[in-house]
Amino acid sequence: MPAYIRKLTPQGLFIPDYHADSLADAVRYEPHNGVYTVTNTYHATQVLKLDAHLDRMVQSAQLANIPLVLDRARLRQTLRQMITDSGFGDVRFRITVGGDAPDEYIITLEPFTPPPAHLIQQGVPCVTAPHSARLNPLVKSTEWMHQRDGIKKADAYETLLLDDAGHILEGTSSNFYAVWQNRLYTAGEGVLGGIARSIVLDVAPNIIPVQLSPITITDIPHIQEAFITSSSRGIIPVVKIDDHTIADGCVGQITTRLREAYDTWVNDHLEEL
Repeated sequence: MPAYIRKLTPQGLFIPDYHADSLADAVRYEPHNGVYTVTNTYHATQVLKLDAHLDRMVQSAQLANIPLVLDRARLRQTLRQMITDSGFGDVRFRITVGGDAPDEYIITLEPFTPPPAHLIQQGVPCVTAPHSARLNPLVKSTEWMHQRDGIKKADAYETLLLDDAGHILEGTSSNFYAVWQNRLYTAGEGVLGGIARSIVLDVAPNIIPVQLSPITITDIPHIQEAFITSSSRGIIPVVKIDDHTIADGCVGQITTRLREAYDTWVNDHLEEL
C-alpha cells in the first residue's frame, strides 16, 4: 500500500508530483534544507504530545535559520482529514518543511504497525559507529534524514553514535539509555531532545535514579541493561551492543518496569487531533 502524501500550502492542499511506497521511500523526494517531525496516531485520530513535536520543529527551524510559519490548528485539521481519507486507521506520519518554502508542509502518512512483540520480549542488537556524533543534534533536520542511511549498519537494529571520546550519545533515529551501578544513564546534551525521552525522564525517577550523562564504549561490558526510545516505538530493549551481550541476552527488570510505566503514561495523555 503506497504512502498517502499531500502538500499543504497557503493556497490549499495539493497532491505532489511524486509517489512513494513508505515514509522511508519518500525521503528521497524531500528537501535537504529543512526540518521535520515524525510520530504516530492511536485509535486512528488520537496523538501524543503533538504540540511538543511542533515546538521542537519551531526550535529546529530557528536554529537552522528557517522562518517557519506554523499554523497548528490548520495542521491538526488537515492531518485528521488526511487520516480519514487514507483509510489507513492508525498511521505513522511525517511533517516536513523545506527552507525554501517555510509556509508549506509536506505531510506523509503510512499505515502504522507497533513494534513486534518479540522485539519487546527478546530485545534487539545494536552496533556503534565511532566519530559519528551529529554536528547540530538539537536540529531535527532533513539533512540528517538524508545522511543517516550512510551511517546505519545493516547487521543491527540500530546504530549508536559515538563522539570522539567514545561516549554513546544516541541512535540514528532514537535516544539511548543504559542501566549501570543502579542508575539510569542517558546523555544530557549533544543529543536530540526526543519526545519519548521526555516521557522516560518523567516516569523514571519513581523507578531508578537518573544520571544525565552518557556511558562510554568501554563501559558496555559492565552495564546491567540498555534500551532505546523513539516516538513510534516507545521503549525497545537492547540486549547486545557490538560483540558484547548484555545481561546474558535477557531483557532486564528495570527496562520492563520503565516500559510499563511509559505505556501507562501514554494511555493517560492521548488527545484528539
